Amino acid sequence: MSERHLLLVLHDVAPETWADYRDFVAAVDALGEVPISWLVVPDFHRRQPLVAHAELRRRLDARLARGDELVLHGYHHQDDAPPPRTPGEWLMRRVYTHEGEFYRLDQAQALQRLEQGIAVFRRCGWPLHGFVAPAWLMSEGTRLALRETPLSYTSDLRHLYRLPDFQAIDAPGLTWSARSGWRRGVSRVVCAGLAARYRRAPLLRLGLHPVDMRHEFSRRYWLELIEHLLAAGRQPLTKIGWLDRQLSLVPGVTA
Repeated sequence: MSERHLLLVLHDVAPETWADYRDFVAAVDALGEVPISWLVVPDFHRRQPLVAHAELRRRLDARLARGDELVLHGYHHQDDAPPPRTPGEWLMRRVYTHEGEFYRLDQAQALQRLEQGIAVFRRCGWPLHGFVAPAWLMSEGTRLALRETPLSYTSDLRHLYRLPDFQAIDAPGLTWSARSGWRRGVSRVVCAGLAARYRRAPLLRLGLHPVDMRHEFSRRYWLELIEHLLAAGRQPLTKIGWLDRQLSLVPGVTA
């Protein structure tokens, strides 16, 4: 395919992070029709039950009406497994992130949280196609549990995966670690290199986080990059929109 597409993905969507995204999303909306995939956390850090926040639910209803997509993003977005016991675990769960909720879950634990998240979406009346684990970290138990759900896809930083068979599709992603000034500086350099490397890739994902929105340096980078990619001819879609489009292009297959 000669077409090139862009997926704009907003992570960690919850009542307490909505304000971080509000102005940025307004600026994106001003660019034209740029659908967004919103990664929604049902009970962020065990203090933000989505079903109790009618205002955010109304806002997300409105985003769906615009053509956006809502994606299940963990359940608590918090690593509450027993403390790390090896250097490798400590690196992944304390240096890389503190929020790899699905990194250590067994199959039964993962399935329970997935089903709870699916139930929240159903209660809100939202269509649901995909799941993204916090920090893209999935245990083998999580992978097995996903095969038991009606979900149609998941992803990590480099791929989309069709479920239930985990068919891998190349989908390079750009993301920042924006928690400190030096991290933001390094992230900009790394992402600039990756954007150049993947400029001809059929699909490019931008994975943004609330902390990116709290710093003018990172917020401006993302908005300018989106403008550049649109001007270069990339067509914006949601995750499920892109996946359905690929199926529609296969002879004899319908989405």
